[in-house]
Amino acid sequence: MRLHNRVAIVTGAASGFGAEIARQYAKEGAKVALADINEAGAKDVAGGIGAAAIAVKCDVTRRADIDALVAATLAFGGGRLDIVVNNAGWTHRNGPLLDVDEAQFDKVYAINVKSIFHMVHATVPVMRRQKSGVIVNVGSTAGIRPRPGLTWYNSTKGAVNLMSKSLAVELAPDNIRVNVICPVMGVTGLLEQFMGMPDTPENRKKFLATIPLGRLSTPLDIAKAAVFLASDEAEFITGVEFPVDGGRTV
Repeated sequence: MRLHNRVAIVTGAASGFGAEIARQYAKEGAKVALADINEAGAKDVAGGIGAAAIAVKCDVTRRADIDALVAATLAFGGGRLDIVVNNAGWTHRNGPLLDVDEAQFDKVYAINVKSIFHMVHATVPVMRRQKSGVIVNVGSTAGIRPRPGLTWYNSTKGAVNLMSKSLAVELAPDNIRVNVICPVMGVTGLLEQFMGMPDTPENRKKFLATIPLGRLSTPLDIAKAAVFLASDEAEFITGVEFPVDGGRTV
């Protein structure tokens, strides 16, 4: 098992990418704290995993919630925290950029960007004491090759992608690796928001035409990448934007 005896936090773990990352981490031997504002959903996923998982209600935009999450994880994991996956994310609906109001803009930045600021402040001191750690952020191909209609969301993911590389450089002396997974549009609950139209076969074709391998990403695609980047197989990999995109950003 590639993550035997590791202790991990996965945010946004009640569904989609986060839920599958949590499942695959546990399958590979890790103990996992599933964090989500949707406590019932997180408990449902954790219940399906079993004794290797706990669910923690957490609003990732609130530092107090992040601190409580870290404390719960350390208690669950015997005082260790080896892996943090910053997966929680949000988007405004695909559409004209002037249609996005300030409240929507602030919400997208708080969930997608500021949450990582809070998590880094809460977890890096723990990892420094251990002299090791892995941070995996979930960015997006939107931060590499943006689509029209998602300008403000795209900019948050550009921030996540660049932040991850900068963190990698600054934290390397502490033996803390940081990488960012960049999924192409995925089969998740936010799909219609990203599309800006109903998820019909006809509408999907417009987006699939931009992906050389001809399909959307799945939670398992992203989870496999997250397992690899957290494992010893990637021990010399840090600061990488890792597109999981079927060729979208080529």
